[in-house]
Amino acid sequence: MIEHTGPEPSRPVRAWIGSSPGTHIWLLIVALTSIVVAIAPDRLDHVLLHRNSSNIHQLVKYPFRALLSSAFWIENPASLPLYALLFEVFHATVERWLGTLRWLVIVATAHIVATLASQKVLLMAIQDNRAPHSMTHVVDIGVSYGLAASAGVLTYRLPDPWRWLYLVGVVAFFGIPLVTGGTFTDLGHAISLAVGLLAWPLTLHPEPQGDHVSRET
Repeated sequence: MIEHTGPEPSRPVRAWIGSSPGTHIWLLIVALTSIVVAIAPDRLDHVLLHRNSSNIHQLVKYPFRALLSSAFWIENPASLPLYALLFEVFHATVERWLGTLRWLVIVATAHIVATLASQKVLLMAIQDNRAPHSMTHVVDIGVSYGLAASAGVLTYRLPDPWRWLYLVGVVAFFGIPLVTGGTFTDLGHAISLAVGLLAWPLTLHPEPQGDHVSRET
């Protein structure tokens, strides 16, 4: 049995993807759904986005499906290259560092908690007549909650003093929109960032890099 302790020089792309499989499977699904939205006939894209949204209406009728499917769609297919870059910078880095399971626990927790909490706040605003009832059908999809969580937990990967500079920057990035009259989405981003920062115990024993590599006989 031959054990490879590093990327295969002849297969850098395969080794890169294999070192963070969860990130790239997720990104592939997002790419496919983005293509569907881009080529869908008029108004069908609107229907697809609403049916796969985690808004109040969908959460009440189909809670599990709404929470799951909303993580695999983006509203603007033209944003796919930007999201691909962000996936590589944040998700892939965290997954290689902590391992697929711990990375998935963090981003899934953030997506679920941020979605439910932000939609609950929105529901309260609707009930108090501070938001229109039509907001129960608002499009609430995307991968940004998971990205905010990965951005948060990545704080613990950086050495001092860069860690503190990074932390100030990421808190400002997600916090300023929230405190300057932000939307329920801004609240979701802030909650997701907090989930990532609170995931510090999961970073104490990161997965060895050798656990990501393949073994051949």
